[in-house]
Amino acid sequence: MSTATLSTPTTTTDDAPAVAPAPRAPSAARRAAGIGRTGVRRSAAVVAFLLLWELGPQYLLESSRAVFLPPLHVVLEALWDLVRTGQLQEHLTASLTRSAIGFGLAVVVGVTVGIAVAWYEGLRELLTPLLELFRNTAALALLPVFTLLLGIGELSKVSIVAYAAFFPVLLNTVAGVRTVDPLLVRAARTLGLSNLQLFAKVVLPSAVPTIFTGVRMAGTASILVLIAAEMVGAKAGLGYLIVNAQSSFQIPQMYAGILTVSVFGLVVNTALVRLERRFSRWRVTPQGS
Repeated sequence: MSTATLSTPTTTTDDAPAVAPAPRAPSAARRAAGIGRTGVRRSAAVVAFLLLWELGPQYLLESSRAVFLPPLHVVLEALWDLVRTGQLQEHLTASLTRSAIGFGLAVVVGVTVGIAVAWYEGLRELLTPLLELFRNTAALALLPVFTLLLGIGELSKVSIVAYAAFFPVLLNTVAGVRTVDPLLVRAARTLGLSNLQLFAKVVLPSAVPTIFTGVRMAGTASILVLIAAEMVGAKAGLGYLIVNAQSSFQIPQMYAGILTVSVFGLVVNTALVRLERRFSRWRVTPQGS
């Protein structure tokens, strides 16, 4: 009597599903090389501009014209003299204080009014014509009005900065709140969230990127308007530094002030971008999800 042997089926490697190899993480050297290439591409135009500024007045302009556009190293020397004597710190502190107060007021009031206008339809219908009228009136056109009513002191400058920065924040807040996904709002109400919880957990997080776009625009507007206001009537500030150096024919100091304004605006914009990324971190989709 023969016994039957049970044989287990054998599987070949050809029948097994192919498993894709895990992607290899880039090495530190490769990452560093990639960062270096990106940095070179981003800074190439700036470096070319600075070289043109340094060499152009010396080799491309006549000596009579070069007086009004000194080389970069002359401007940097004047900038260092302003730093060494403390004048730059004094003017920068004055401008920074005015812009910070006006910008802060504009953000607080703009976000608050924007949420109210976007959320309540009756209020939106009432205020929209007036807001459209004022937002299409340039802030610098109202500078004489602010000066006449509030004087040439700090109040008029802070007020004109707040006025210029208010409308970008307001309009982007309204746009951000009104474009929140209605499904999210209905789902939140279904879960029993109160109006305050709805704002804190649904509306504001969804509107943050749009609001911060307005905040960045307001930051730029506040600096531009402030510099113009300081040129008209002030005893300190970057705008005063620029116009006073120009009237005194201290051309390198004038360009030093302009360069400081550019760096000041760049620092403010970079800070606002990083702040936006911090508050919008939840919107980043994790890799592999």
